[in-house]
Amino acid sequence: MPGEGDARLIIVSGLSGSGKTVALHVLEDLGYYCVDNIPASLLRSVVDEVRSGEQPARLLAVGVDARNRRRDLEALPDLIGDLRKQGIQTELLFLQANDEVLLKRYSESRRRHPLSTHGTALRAAIADERAMLTEVVNSADLIIDTSRLSIYELATTIHQRIDRRKLRTLSVLIESFGFKNGIPADADFVFDLRCLPNPYWTLKLRGLNGQDTQVIEFLEAQPAFVAMYEDILAFFKRWIPEYADTQRGYLTVAVGCTGGQHRSVCMVDKLSAALRDVHEPILVRHNEISDQS
Repeated sequence: MPGEGDARLIIVSGLSGSGKTVALHVLEDLGYYCVDNIPASLLRSVVDEVRSGEQPARLLAVGVDARNRRRDLEALPDLIGDLRKQGIQTELLFLQANDEVLLKRYSESRRRHPLSTHGTALRAAIADERAMLTEVVNSADLIIDTSRLSIYELATTIHQRIDRRKLRTLSVLIESFGFKNGIPADADFVFDLRCLPNPYWTLKLRGLNGQDTQVIEFLEAQPAFVAMYEDILAFFKRWIPEYADTQRGYLTVAVGCTGGQHRSVCMVDKLSAALRDVHEPILVRHNEISDQS
């Protein structure tokens, strides 16, 4: 959490239906003064007003989305830079999900997409929104793909990655995944372990995962697995300090194998344990297994 004298602003943006309202509710529960759907051109005025009132808010979260004018969205990165120069710790959180998930969510909620006007089809409205928010997503400090997250998992992610992160520190998330389910869209780095021996083809290991002792012993006996681990570990020991020195707030590393059950899970747990000796915080997510670390 920020120190008592720090002002912190979280700008919440993203695709309609990706969970922006949930994110703002979570931040409100965490003590943030939240304002949704404000014109980006008024952001500076809102921040000044909230900070200078009779009871100034130290923690502020605002929702900015595609209902803004395109030119205001394009100007948002420069505005964020100006706020940071004023000493306001400003972070841009961008939420997204894949098209099929968004279509399903709109079908279930029966709500109208904000850009679905004058007969525009829903899928076309989603595409238009992605295009409008290009500059915003490119400037995001943290991107969260909610395609496979429940509202409770999203709340936990926001709590761990944003609320628990001390200002001016780098929060690193290492997640395992299965290529058969797609590469996580929020990853900054992706490592492919499919070239390594697969415990799945050993029948007694097939029903286990990379947190089980038998699987760990199998993989640690494979020279290729050990070499891959040492190479990835050395890479991040070398480069995490560089990312931290640039005042970056978040780094997401995705490690994948075919099903996301064995090799990637074991690798993520080994990497996170080793990196915690040299950096904090290191967070872990296993996308394909139920037990989370």
